[in-house]
Amino acid sequence: MHSDAVILSIDNGTQSIRTLLFDIQGNLLAKSQVLLTTLEPTESGWAEQEADYFWTQLAKCCQLLWQQPGVIADNLQKKIVAVALTTQRGTIINVDQHGQALRPAILWLDQRMANQLPRLAWYWRWLLALVGQRQSVRFFQQKAQINWLAEHQAALLEKSHKVLLLSGYLSFKLTGKFHDSIAAIVGYLPFDYKRLCWAHRYHWKWQALAVKREQLPELVVPGMPLGHITEQAANVTGIPFDLPLIAAGSDKACEVLGSGCLTPATAHLSYGTTATINTNNVKYVEPQAFIPPFPSAIPHQYNSEVMIYRGFWMVSWFKQQFAHHEIQQATTLGVEPESLLDNLVEQVPAGSEGLILQPYWAPGIKNLEAKGAIIGFSDIHTRAHVYRAILEGLAFALREGKEQLERRQQQPITQLIISGGGSQSDAAMQLTANIFNLPASRPNSYETSGLGAAMNAAVGLGIYSNYAQAAQKMTHIACTFYPQAEQVALYQQLYHSVYSAMYQRLKPMYKIIDNIIHNH
Repeated sequence: MHSDAVILSIDNGTQSIRTLLFDIQGNLLAKSQVLLTTLEPTESGWAEQEADYFWTQLAKCCQLLWQQPGVIADNLQKKIVAVALTTQRGTIINVDQHGQALRPAILWLDQRMANQLPRLAWYWRWLLALVGQRQSVRFFQQKAQINWLAEHQAALLEKSHKVLLLSGYLSFKLTGKFHDSIAAIVGYLPFDYKRLCWAHRYHWKWQALAVKREQLPELVVPGMPLGHITEQAANVTGIPFDLPLIAAGSDKACEVLGSGCLTPATAHLSYGTTATINTNNVKYVEPQAFIPPFPSAIPHQYNSEVMIYRGFWMVSWFKQQFAHHEIQQATTLGVEPESLLDNLVEQVPAGSEGLILQPYWAPGIKNLEAKGAIIGFSDIHTRAHVYRAILEGLAFALREGKEQLERRQQQPITQLIISGGGSQSDAAMQLTANIFNLPASRPNSYETSGLGAAMNAAVGLGIYSNYAQAAQKMTHIACTFYPQAEQVALYQQLYHSVYSAMYQRLKPMYKIIDNIIHNH
């Protein structure tokens, strides 16, 4: 393999699709980006998009890449040795035997719930009730897009040749094969997260979900080929014909790998649409009882993950509601609004002068009744306080996740590596270091999910013999923020005495609110 070899990573996230060219040292040589939208919802809470839209946007993004002067001058298109694909998780697409979508994709953001649920055998109902998981399994069934389809579009589900995640759909479009990466399977599907394969035929998930084994794709170990770029895909995208498409992880799994987080002692924080804290484990470590870890981008390993749903979406919400001036000013100056919002954070002391935010703006499977809360308001508080409280609340919630992971994996976390859009804020990085009382590092490459996918390809091709070697050569730290003693002491008090008690104190009120609203 030549030292000037190039790997093409395709990263189909929630808000955009990016095509990225990396060299084998992990340097980003070129990038193009196309923003994504969703269809206008026909029902409240729905989130859909035409499946072919993702494919046309992928092709558009590739073609924009090839037109860049640097790509042309350095002949990078012809130096590509492999392609790797990473995508958003949990988006479902039903296709016929030719891979044509039968309906729009149901995105992971979709909030619809099934009501008519498949009935589990009595022994499964008894066992799940015995271990206190009947409510969690019911929520799993209600959230499963497959069960909603069985209830409302049964004929379409029955004639679906395959039910694919977005990763499997785009893999088919690129290779013509109904294959998907093991490390991409995160969703409401009959997957065995411990054995890292489709569940055994007697597993309760086959009874809980209205899908058949033959409707699911064949799974491939990350680092192995999913297939090769077809002539048709090459014509549409400009990706060279017959290149191998190497199985990679989901976007979160690739972020963990691309940040160089290989051991349980180093936690990866993703400051993206969904805020997460992850550790990579060789052992199967459930982040909460009966909540599985997800597949790691490293074969036969696991990512133990705690999620804050709608995490840094809250920053987008703040911008839309309260930051019109900064958005306008940023456009004039040609900078990102977040850089100006950092000025807002600096106007407010640590602790937001007593304004504390709990960021449960969308419930998780273990706190179905949860809602968001802000307490401590007084007449001194401004929108700057609210913005800082959002960042602090997210960091408090992720610190809670850190302590949970430490208990479950029985190993302390000693270092943080943070990526995602929010990591570009120095203010967010510094207050995270202070709230966790740990060094918080920002990777050299902002595109950690794309880099992780490129690492899957580099190891799969034999450029590096293992992922430790790939991480040593391809991941780099740009800067590290260290805890500041005075602010650490303040945050310790706020975290232990206020934030940690908020959820349990407010939980009864959330239930009362739900009862009043739903029964009115």
